[in-house]
Formats: sequence, C-alpha cells, structure tokens
Amino acid sequence: MNLTEIRIKLLQSTRDKLRAFASITIDDALVLRDVKIIEGQKGLFVAMPSRKLCDRCPSCAGKNHIRSRYCSDCGARLYESRGDLDERGRPRLYADVCHPINQEARDLVQRMVLRAYEEEHARSREAGYVAQSFDDLDYDYLEENAEHEAR
Repeated sequence: MNLTEIRIKLLQSTRDKLRAFASITIDDALVLRDVKIIEGQKGLFVAMPSRKLCDRCPSCAGKNHIRSRYCSDCGARLYESRGDLDERGRPRLYADVCHPINQEARDLVQRMVLRAYEEEHARSREAGYVAQSFDDLDYDYLEENAEHEAR
C-alpha cells in the first residue's frame, strides 16, 4: 500500500481532544476522508472515519441513535439496552466506515498520518503559514461551532 498524498486540516480549538482531520490518497486511486487525529491519554492516535449507529423504533420504525431515550419521530419511550456491546460491555455507538485489516497496515497509516500532522503543525508556527487547501471539504463548521460554544 502506497499513501501517495496526506493532507492535514489543523483545528484551532483545543477545548476538544480532536486535533486535526486528514485526507489520505492511496495509490493515486482511492481517497479516504475524515480520518481524525485525536489527543489520547497516551498521546496522538489516528481514528478511522465512522458513523453513528442507529436502530428503529418498535412503534413507528423511525431511525434513532442508540443512546436516544425517546423516538425522534413519534416520541415513544425506547428501551435502554439496545444495540451491540463493545469489548468493555458498553453499547457500541459508532461503526467504522473503513479501517485497516491488519496491524501492519494500521501501523503504516498511523505512522505516516502522524508524521504529516507533525510536519503541518510545525509549518503552522512559521511566519506566513498558509493552511493546505480543502476546497472540496467543509471543516470550517467545526471551528465555527467551537467559537460559538466558547462564547
């Protein structure tokens, strides 16, 4: 596997543990977007794109997130213990959209994305820094929401 391009979008807000997003191009043929760079207890790590898991209301069949207590369509009370459990016995709230299939691939992606993040972070401290272009993506809403929450 050849990661032919890695673009990093640094986030200005440090209130959250999310530090940046990455867009990875694999073999000049496939783009993987919304890879997250997160500050964890043991340092930075890469999280693959994911989606919130949903289930259906038994009364009206409306879609609801797993942690919802009431149906967003009909208002019916939903059972608390819905959905699959993770390895710690807690409800799984998210599912990966894509992910490496073995540890070697995971290590390669993490190493290269974190290297690109460190390089972009270092460039951001230089005078005249211009962030990489993400014209095809809309990450500005994250910073706008963070600024709004800070007020």
